[in-house]
Amino acid sequence: MDDHDAVVGQLGRPLRSAIGVAARCHLGLPVVVTVPPLLDDGTPFPTRYWLTCPLARRRIGRLEADGGVAAAQHRIDTDPHFAAAYHRAMERYAAERDVLLDPAHPGPVPTGGVGGSGGGVKCLHAHYADHAAGNGNPVGAALAPEVDPFECVVPCVAVVDGRPGPNPEWSEPHR
Repeated sequence: MDDHDAVVGQLGRPLRSAIGVAARCHLGLPVVVTVPPLLDDGTPFPTRYWLTCPLARRRIGRLEADGGVAAAQHRIDTDPHFAAAYHRAMERYAAERDVLLDPAHPGPVPTGGVGGSGGGVKCLHAHYADHAAGNGNPVGAALAPEVDPFECVVPCVAVVDGRPGPNPEWSEPHR
């Protein structure tokens, strides 16, 4: 299965643009993909790094449900060193994405930092994806001990009835 089909299977929907793989799991499957700042139909897309791994998405979803966004924002608001690293990550992320835009593009363009945020933390998935792609992101790095390692025994995706989709033999590994 190629990367495109693996990501379609992981996300359960067609992709809206070409992707690149920024990080892989120990089974060789995409964990994080890169997305262009303009989708194929011209829609501005602020999220440069997209988390595709079902295990990571599930674990981060639980962290968000348990107040993880507010906790990350509280740390930014109360820890000046963490806040400085956060702001550097936001600026780097936007600059990295924006350099990919054609300066002559006549339409709307994406804005904001990680996940398109113009201010505080809005999506832990995007911060973790930025970190997992090898970038300095303090919010993503702080999440990593709760998300890593990926200890899946079987791949999360498979070809089922001729199409990529969730592997029926996959289940979340217990820690």
